Amino acid sequence: MTTANALALPRHGHRMRRPIFRAPSIIPGFGLTFGLSLTWLCLIVLIPLSAVFIKTAGMGWDHFVGVALSDRALAAYRLSFGASLGAAFINAVFGLMMAWILVRYDFFGKRVVNALVDLPFALPTAVAGIAFTALYTDNGWIGQYLEPLGIKVAFTQLGVMVTLTFIGLPFVVRSVEPVLADVGADVEEAAASLGATRGQTFRRVILPAILPALLTGFALAFARGVGEYGSVIFIAGNMPFETEIAPLLIITQLEQYDYEGATAIATVMLVASFGLLLLINLLQAWSRKRTVD
Repeated sequence: MTTANALALPRHGHRMRRPIFRAPSIIPGFGLTFGLSLTWLCLIVLIPLSAVFIKTAGMGWDHFVGVALSDRALAAYRLSFGASLGAAFINAVFGLMMAWILVRYDFFGKRVVNALVDLPFALPTAVAGIAFTALYTDNGWIGQYLEPLGIKVAFTQLGVMVTLTFIGLPFVVRSVEPVLADVGADVEEAAASLGATRGQTFRRVILPAILPALLTGFALAFARGVGEYGSVIFIAGNMPFETEIAPLLIITQLEQYDYEGATAIATVMLVASFGLLLLINLLQAWSRKRTVD
């Protein structure tokens, strides 16, 4: 045996380790990518939000409470969060129904309906507000039939909820649709073959699978509704203590050059929004854990 062959043999029966070749990444490595992502996140999200809190911190506590927790501000918070919450619940029901139709059925005009779902994403919010105002005024196409029944939509809190429902619908449909597509029709057929009714199949098979996505869509619709401004100001009427939303109150403070008052109201909305979104995320984690168990 030659010296070269002897060196090529493994010693004492140990296997030779082959070098591990890692496939080259398309984008730069983790360190550079993470650093750029974190920098961009700070510039776009963290620094502007921090500026709001820093500006508010310069106020005295009495001034902060007097502006951010005044009767007018509390009425605006109730309308913004209450109408957004109601619209999100409505979208959770009808958005799930629409996602079910788009996934489970084929029908004439399906592509048109699918495109109409995304219309609130592309439509300018001011256009939506003007359209809803024209529809629901006392002499509008729909309002003229509701007015004899004593139902007033335009320039009321109900009108705010209707507009926010329109704005938040795509979030629920697009969140639920891909998850519902993964739950094939064969799962429903298997449940039916085991004797489950339609209600039992939905409650015990379909709903646990789509619940995290449904909660995600609900949270996105709620968050969008809380911060909505352009479409609401036209149909709300903007009456203090009645139909004035919190974003409009912030604009009012800025027009009066009360920047500290505007940031105080914005801080309250930020804290409340973060708290509600944290609660919804905890519910999502709980539902996922329950589904796995």
